[in-house]
Amino acid sequence: MADAVDEADEAPGPPPIVPGVARALSPLVRRIVAANAGMMTGPGTNTYLVGIDEIAVIDPGPDDADHLEAIAGCGGDRIRWILCTHTHPDHAPGAAALAAHTGAEILAYGSRDGLKVDRRIAHGYRLEATEFRLTAHHTPGHASNHLCYMLEEERMLFTGDHVMEGSTVVIKPPDGDMAAYLESLEKVKALRLKSIAPGHGHLIEDPKPALQWYIDHRVEREQMVLDALRARGTAKIDVLVPDIYTDVDPERYAVARYSVHAHLLKLASEGVVTGRTLTGKWSIA
Repeated sequence: MADAVDEADEAPGPPPIVPGVARALSPLVRRIVAANAGMMTGPGTNTYLVGIDEIAVIDPGPDDADHLEAIAGCGGDRIRWILCTHTHPDHAPGAAALAAHTGAEILAYGSRDGLKVDRRIAHGYRLEATEFRLTAHHTPGHASNHLCYMLEEERMLFTGDHVMEGSTVVIKPPDGDMAAYLESLEKVKALRLKSIAPGHGHLIEDPKPALQWYIDHRVEREQMVLDALRARGTAKIDVLVPDIYTDVDPERYAVARYSVHAHLLKLASEGVVTGRTLTGKWSIA
């Protein structure tokens, strides 16, 4: 058949993600995945080691002895810095133990949620190492203290939970903010990127379409939220979620309700709907 595609001609997919095994993604970057796979973490949290002679660890992950041993075994005494994208429990808790083992400096937006930093950093901060430069980009939305890090030499952006491979990101108010998230996505889209190294999943090697899909998906979901509320007139979020997420397993409804709340709060700030809480009633304004 003329339209048939021979299996041998299909582009091979990325190699499987194996927890605890260091994999080189580029001349300067290696990835080690924590063994914390799940509904919210996909195949596990990605920890990145940037550099050869001097190493920056991005997102040490959970405080898991085996995972931290794998990081230390890969980087050894060359680990100089530990950078956290944000302070959620699957990304930052391992920082203290890794710092104690290596003497590395902990850098993040600030001390919070059990993370104690040695240096507070913000948008525009640049870490200068002998072989590389990492620039911080403040990307609130998923978390108010979220930072992405650009590896300037390779135009690779480490996105934590701002952008993930294979799934969307949960926005959970009050720290999560949908309007801020969409604004941050637009700012990241404007960057000149060659690849995205997400907090979960494989390397994204075609960033612009992926970022545009994220934006389009959020815009479409917001319209679905608005349509569902219009159809009911007045409703609670738990009633709206099944109307909106018709293509999602019901076991995910408990998580989806947070993003619906975030969309509704954005619409409320624009004067389109009225309501305030996760459990209260919402109406068209």
